[in-house]
Amino acid sequence: MGAAPIGLVAGSGRFPVLFAQAAARAGRTVVAVAHEGETDPELPRHVAGCSWVKLGQLGRIAEALRGGGCSEAVFCGGLRKIRLFDLRPDWLGVKVLAGLRGFGDDAALRAIADALEREGVRVISPLGLVPDLLAPLGPIGRKPLSDEQRADAGVGFSVGRALGSLYVGQTVVVKRGVVLAVEALEGTDACIARGGALVEGAVVVKAFKPRQDERFDAPAVGPETVAALQAARCAALAVEAGKAVVLDREAMAAAADRAGIAVEGL
Repeated sequence: MGAAPIGLVAGSGRFPVLFAQAAARAGRTVVAVAHEGETDPELPRHVAGCSWVKLGQLGRIAEALRGGGCSEAVFCGGLRKIRLFDLRPDWLGVKVLAGLRGFGDDAALRAIADALEREGVRVISPLGLVPDLLAPLGPIGRKPLSDEQRADAGVGFSVGRALGSLYVGQTVVVKRGVVLAVEALEGTDACIARGGALVEGAVVVKAFKPRQDERFDAPAVGPETVAALQAARCAALAVEAGKAVVLDREAMAAAADRAGIAVEGL
């Protein structure tokens, strides 16, 4: 008897598609719930079933997952934070929202997970199911970080963890020990652009939050991150080995090599 289907609550970006592909390679059937206006339209081609919902329709998510035979589910992919001000909640969404003080920290995601678990679907971390997507230790591509860039990455990780403890953001841009930009509502690419506009050759860090719940919001990078660094004239990207998700690793490494950008898991 095969393993039970795994549910996939999909946000934006490549992670949901890559998770579905990796889970399928591992022999798992994937039943997805996708968010209108956020999730890649390609996702349904890679899963056994896919239901589309509006942001905030938690009752429909629970029904779709239970209907697909899922007792466990993962959250993959982000949601544009600005969309949190334009929710379309159903009955379960309203119930959860009524108990929240705001959207500013992981408490909101934990409340959503708790609500789904009360509906019979346990939320688990996706990371253990896709170990091949986690950042390796060392360079991703041919070019390693220089000693100066490694020092800047250390500053970035320290700042990122401090901000992460306040649930502010994961991305920090640093040059010669000076913090040029930190991520807030605008997202990773806009943060990189803001920092890169100030000085050429900066280091970008994506940091794991202290006490981060691994079920949610794992730092993720990919070819689009390299494109953002190149457009902003940044020189290097550092992520935490074994914790950050690397999307389309071969394409990312090739893009970094073409651009002369150092990418490394530390």
